[in-house]
Amino acid sequence: MEIKAIDVKKLREETNAGMMDCKKALLESEGDFEKAKLLLREKGQSKADKKSGRTTAQGLVKVEISSDHLSILEVNCETDFAAKDTLFDKFVNNVSKLILSNSIETIDQLNQEAIDEFDTVEDYRKFVVSKIGENITVRRFERIPVNGIAGSYIHGTKIASVVVIENGDEQLAKDIAMHVAASQPEYIQISDIPEDVIDEERKILTKQVEDEGKPAEIIPKIVDGKLNKQFNSITLMGQEFIKDPDITVAKLLEKSGSSVVTFIRYEVGEGVEVEEVNFADEVKAQVDAVN
Repeated sequence: MEIKAIDVKKLREETNAGMMDCKKALLESEGDFEKAKLLLREKGQSKADKKSGRTTAQGLVKVEISSDHLSILEVNCETDFAAKDTLFDKFVNNVSKLILSNSIETIDQLNQEAIDEFDTVEDYRKFVVSKIGENITVRRFERIPVNGIAGSYIHGTKIASVVVIENGDEQLAKDIAMHVAASQPEYIQISDIPEDVIDEERKILTKQVEDEGKPAEIIPKIVDGKLNKQFNSITLMGQEFIKDPDITVAKLLEKSGSSVVTFIRYEVGEGVEVEEVNFADEVKAQVDAVN
């Protein structure tokens, strides 16, 4: 049957699918628009399913702040090229806003939430996968109450941090968020470090000092000094303030009687294991597969 260009154009406007895909769907459905839409959706889901096992270590981070809550989100894709795609960026922005506006708390809840013209976020994700040709994963997010003053900082599109402080002002909160992004603290203060972590580090340092042949009576003092130095380097309060290394973050906060309630730092792809592939070997494997 003959498919008119105006019909292809209309289907494309309604689905955002490619022109040739729209024409094929209309031919297969014998001009039935609803069947054509279903075919296009099934095709998009099929593409997404084929890509679901691919490693995603690139992507974007987003922050949203309202009067009573804030959220921080990481969404991953396979390449930095896809991370710059406008469709991917729109997906991340829409999901980020949805988390805050609809009080989303878990990935499972998020995936089942309706968004824009899609029945669920998962349907939306599969649609974007079919368009950009890469796997996409909503890796993690947190939504927390703002019991104080919120601050955030985003470095480029790859590192984001949020903090909530008591007292102080918005500029101080932003400065602390910037510091968190740059210095990567793991805890607020030493008392927040789990006892098993402290005990394990103490054992390691004690063995090191003993192997150096130090007198037994001074080993505990040396170990305590090393522990304090080591733990100050990974705690927000013990770190030198990024904008003024002459003072610690703790001293900075003391000036205004402020304290940190919580902080979160996301870096795109951190902790994701990426398989290194030799390009020449990859091409050879493709050639061998054809032959």
